[in-house]
Amino acid sequence: MGDFNNRVYEMVKQIPRGQVATYGQIAKLIGAPHNARFVGFALHVNPYPGVVPCHRVVFKDGSLASSFAFGGEGVQRSLLESEGIEFDAQGRVLMRNHQWQAGL
Repeated sequence: MGDFNNRVYEMVKQIPRGQVATYGQIAKLIGAPHNARFVGFALHVNPYPGVVPCHRVVFKDGSLASSFAFGGEGVQRSLLESEGIEFDAQGRVLMRNHQWQAGL
């Protein structure tokens, strides 16, 4: 596992319960602002499920990853709802209520 992935995991561990961050936000916070896609790749192979809360990372419009690595989109939504995250009628996280403000 490379340094990039480790930086992603360390940053994602800081997202508070009940909040989400975007792939681009994580990329920016680790000093790789043009690598949002690679943040997704790193989270897809997260070797620390339950320790690195990758379910708290979403697309910038609040939509969820259809290929959530640990059980699919339904599992990601369920995990977020259990933390009090609210969704709109289209199934997107209400970002104005729940986006982590780090780096914004």
